[in-house]
Amino acid sequence: MAEWDQESYEKQLLEDMRAHDGQVTAGPLAGHPLLVMTSKGAKSGQPRQAILTYSNDNGDYVVAGTAGGSPKNPTWLTNIRNEPEVEIEAGNRTFKARARIVDEAERERLWQQHVARLPHFAEYPKTANRVIPMVRLTPAQSG
Repeated sequence: MAEWDQESYEKQLLEDMRAHDGQVTAGPLAGHPLLVMTSKGAKSGQPRQAILTYSNDNGDYVVAGTAGGSPKNPTWLTNIRNEPEVEIEAGNRTFKARARIVDEAERERLWQQHVARLPHFAEYPKTANRVIPMVRLTPAQSG
């Protein structure tokens, strides 16, 4: 059996998304709402891409810091704490946004909304054994 190649998988996923206006058409993530968030590496200062499943709330994109159910927060969470200005690629648009880790009350509402839209997320808190941070990505006003 071939070894898992994360870099190759993400490259194919991005190619599929970009060829179909942001929609994934093949593989286990087909039909899932995905965006690409580029943040600035907290240590390196270099651009770092993360492909994230999202939901929407009042014009903002909402993502969960699940790290696939890992006990550790995803690296991108440290990046946005350090520098909240990010770039988002969603659908066929690329734009600047501000990332904000939400407070406890808003987190619970956004988590419930996220799970209602994406039921497979419901298991992540059990496997992660931690509270999953919720992040609001607010598009920058153009003009």
